[in-house]
Amino acid sequence: MTKIIKKKNQRNQPPKRTLKEKIYHQVVQIKRVSKVVKGGKKLSFRAVVVVGLTPSFVGIGIGKADDVTNAINKAIAKGKRNLINIPVTKTKTITHTVQGICGACNVIIKPSPLGSGVIAGSSIRTVLEVGGVRNVLAKQIGSNNLLNSARATINALNKLKTISQVAKDRDIAVDLLYKN
Repeated sequence: MTKIIKKKNQRNQPPKRTLKEKIYHQVVQIKRVSKVVKGGKKLSFRAVVVVGLTPSFVGIGIGKADDVTNAINKAIAKGKRNLINIPVTKTKTITHTVQGICGACNVIIKPSPLGSGVIAGSSIRTVLEVGGVRNVLAKQIGSNNLLNSARATINALNKLKTISQVAKDRDIAVDLLYKN
């Protein structure tokens, strides 16, 4: 009986992190929002936070609470649950050009040569920097809503593939990809 309980407790524990991994977060937006109720308006705060884990993980969290600190803490907790992995090359850039869409916001992200830095605006820059991408060019087309541009960036980063993933999808060797 005790063996089963031990296994259940071990499964519920979060994975142990090494000393090299460090969680970063950056607040993108804090907005005062209101909800109309029977007695009048109920004011609260919405925080949009980008959370990153050092190697190349990034996520977005949104939290609402009656005060700013609680909203930020909720957003950080939700961001940690929504982390995605970004395939980054040795030169700290992305593998290929990619496009992401969220609502009316359209984001195009292109790889850039070493030393060019992150050439992007608004929350796209924040998402890429926290995610560990250092050389990239990005363009936002359409709406300039901070939340939608951050979500469109995450959408684009989700579409990235490595060379080995493309070779596996096509059922050919990695060497044959370079010859074509």
